[in-house]
Amino acid sequence: MSALARARLAERLPLALVLLALVGLVTLALFGTRPFAEAADLDADAHSLPLASQPCGRSSETPAHYRHVIWIWMENHSYDQVIGGDGSPFETALSRACGLATNYHSIRHPSLPNYLAATGGSTFGFTRDRPPAAQPIDAPSIFSEVAASGRQWRTYVEAMPANCQAMGKYGFARNPAAYFTQSRSQCPAWDLPLGRSRSGAFATALRTDRLPAFSLVIPDKCHSTHGCPVTSGDAWLSHWVNRIVASRSYRNGSTAVFLTWDEGKRDLNQHIALIVVSPTTPRGAVSRARLNHYSLLRATAGLLGIRPPGRAGTARGLDRPFGL
Repeated sequence: MSALARARLAERLPLALVLLALVGLVTLALFGTRPFAEAADLDADAHSLPLASQPCGRSSETPAHYRHVIWIWMENHSYDQVIGGDGSPFETALSRACGLATNYHSIRHPSLPNYLAATGGSTFGFTRDRPPAAQPIDAPSIFSEVAASGRQWRTYVEAMPANCQAMGKYGFARNPAAYFTQSRSQCPAWDLPLGRSRSGAFATALRTDRLPAFSLVIPDKCHSTHGCPVTSGDAWLSHWVNRIVASRSYRNGSTAVFLTWDEGKRDLNQHIALIVVSPTTPRGAVSRARLNHYSLLRATAGLLGIRPPGRAGTARGLDRPFGL
């Protein structure tokens, strides 16, 4: 090759490399990342939405029982990290538009004892996160009590790949239905992946007015803010809560929603937030009574007209300040 040819090749090489890199980036964007984009649910905006409508204070006529109760459980943040924080505009606005328990506490650290206490009325001796096979629980729970009443429950678990599946070290503790043997027969049909915010099991139930009596919504590790900033959870909640309060089940006055956290920071006395959303909850309602996850279970049992399991039977209630 002549010196002139080599010089011309050297001039063209950088341009060729740039073009090759651009082709690679376009290919990656179109094909290589598509599965991950779908999993991340790109129909949800990355920023928090404002509260779409006033969900609370719509009615003063409290029904004898609610047809539907929805729990949404977030992760590992104390009260002051969420309420009034710069990264949680939606959660703060929701707490002011509806009801807020300002002296609410988790039961203990880590996650699993709190999930079990809230659904079964006891920690059942668990002091750390262990899989369901380690210690099956043959005791009543909100799941078995709802089923015994002739109605259905659902857990909607965002990180779960298929119905009633173990999810590894960071997932199994956040699927309490799998621990209770009295609910094991329903688990394959009623313990479901959450799906996207515009499709999937939970979105379909909202859209078609087919919510079960009790729904437990469990975000993934990021959206629950276990492994991501509060802003990520706030944005995720803004999409889901707005869809819930716009649904027919909520607008007809038959649905109550409770938003809380499994636990807070150890050095902050496990002080967490509980936000209460229902048509009969007065706007800006506040409870300063000391409450905990047993109180939530007792309140939910009362709303659904079922027996409160375990220690929930003697827990302090939270119905009066919140119009329930």
